[in-house]
Amino acid sequence: MDSYHKNESDYADIMDRKHHQSATRPHMSMAERAAQFSPFAALTGYEALIQEAGRETEKRIEPDENLKAELDEKFKYISARIASAPEVSLTYFQKDDRKDGGVYRTIRGRVKKIDFLKKTVIMTDGTKISAEEIIGLEL
Repeated sequence: MDSYHKNESDYADIMDRKHHQSATRPHMSMAERAAQFSPFAALTGYEALIQEAGRETEKRIEPDENLKAELDEKFKYISARIASAPEVSLTYFQKDDRKDGGVYRTIRGRVKKIDFLKKTVIMTDGTKISAEEIIGLEL
């Protein structure tokens, strides 16, 4: 038999010896021992970066004059009934903080206030939406 392939009888002199345990270092658990041999993540964060780059955003739609006039009429209608906190469905553009574009969101809730000076719609749950970003308003 060659020197690389050993036979069990070659180790007979050490088979019954007690396993050495360090007196100065604590014994490692199986999980700690396994962690030494786990794959090294050299590119930590790379996967998240790839996902972020592939995340889709939408371009903001600029409402035409007809849509602006329609929304203005609906805002006036809601404003006249603001004391009853009318329930509406709003579709608006939310700008993305990390890249160009954003996403259109639709929420349903009750309107607490329309601030015509700040051009903001305030919902009863505290959500504030820029009126300039709204492209859909259903009563």
